[in-house]
Amino acid sequence: MTANVTLQDVKRVAELAHLELTPTETESMQHDLNAILDHVAQLNELDTDSVAPLAQMSELAGAGSAGSLREDVVRPSLNRTAVMSEAPETDQVFFKVPKVIER
Repeated sequence: MTANVTLQDVKRVAELAHLELTPTETESMQHDLNAILDHVAQLNELDTDSVAPLAQMSELAGAGSAGSLREDVVRPSLNRTAVMSEAPETDQVFFKVPKVIER
């Protein structure tokens, strides 16, 4: 099975994601998406009938034991005043950052 993401598909997704892609980037993205979908199609050919479904990776044998994950312990949060004093620009409640989305 060969995936068939078209240039129009890539342009539409880029538009929805507010991305401006050059023609070269659009073609590269088309190639990459088709490669990813081809790989997923290959994975779908695997026989997984004997594999138990998992909701989370922590359900795997050995995962979630005391050695693999840190203990879930309530700890005090960072001190806001100390954190804000290290920020380049703040209003003492939030970090101020440059606007990154133009619309």
